[in-house]
Amino acid sequence: MRVWIDLTNSPHVLVMRPVIELLRADGHEVRVTARDFAQTIQLCERFGIEHTAVGHHRGGRLLAKAGGLASRSTALLRWAGAERAAAGAPFDIAIGHGSNDVTLAAAALRIPSATMFDYEWATVQHNINCRFARAVVVPDAIPPERLARYGAAAKLRRYVGLKEEYYLADFEPEQAVLEELGLDRERAVVLVRTPPEVSLYHRFENDLFADVLRRLRAAAVDSGVQSVVLPRVGSQREELRRAGGLIVPERAIDAQSLIAYADLVISAGGTMNREAVALGTPVYTTFQGRLGAVDERLIGERRLLRLERPEQLDLRPRAPASAAPRVRRDPRVIVEMLMSAVRG
Repeated sequence: MRVWIDLTNSPHVLVMRPVIELLRADGHEVRVTARDFAQTIQLCERFGIEHTAVGHHRGGRLLAKAGGLASRSTALLRWAGAERAAAGAPFDIAIGHGSNDVTLAAAALRIPSATMFDYEWATVQHNINCRFARAVVVPDAIPPERLARYGAAAKLRRYVGLKEEYYLADFEPEQAVLEELGLDRERAVVLVRTPPEVSLYHRFENDLFADVLRRLRAAAVDSGVQSVVLPRVGSQREELRRAGGLIVPERAIDAQSLIAYADLVISAGGTMNREAVALGTPVYTTFQGRLGAVDERLIGERRLLRLERPEQLDLRPRAPASAAPRVRRDPRVIVEMLMSAVRG
């Protein structure tokens, strides 16, 4: 089969990497498009994923998102048309992780599509994806009734556990990232992910997150804590650099290895929190939007801790044997669910 995979944000590269590898191992032709946003292109390059860059992020406001959706979907239509002309055959399936762009383009071309996501409250996104896709792949933590209003009821493919347990199944951490960032393993390492300021469901004016950064800057001076902050966009990087007192990488790094070696992870988003859970590293969330079912379950199980004030943070190095046991799941399960869109 000819498979088209679209990547619109940094985490999607990680999710789709084993999917791409398994599909190609099975003899399918896989073509990848990627949006120039956050570290998506850089991560494609780091993982050696051959891709065509199509479009960029237009901003976080609703009108800007609508304009970006129309513009990029149109660009994807042109790209897919050129691909069909070159190959002499259309794509058999289009796949995305919450990519409205590829879902709309595939619908216009009458190509079956599959979508994935693990946060159910992105209402605008899901009202498009769930209605146009043939398969909707989600974790079993999300109650089906929460997705019924998006028209997803008959299309659901529900997998056990976290998506991170699937795409990190073959992952083993490498110490090179510690050397790259000049980190001393004898001192505490804290990894921080900024809030998704361009998302409609989150506000960057996060007082708690700002307080966390202040405490980490003070801890760097008082006790030598090494805090690495991974910004999502260039404007965040510039703001963090001007403030000083924190380590801010210039480019995409091996964040998963850093998570595995960190003493603590603090994130206002979702993917890095769940990667920490999957890799057994203590993790706090500062997310102030509406909690999704996955995070609700993890918090209930005490695998993810909700941060209410910076004083909760234990910034001491953790014992090497303190990591929670890892759960590894077969990514072929995800592949089969996505490819079920071809069967309808």
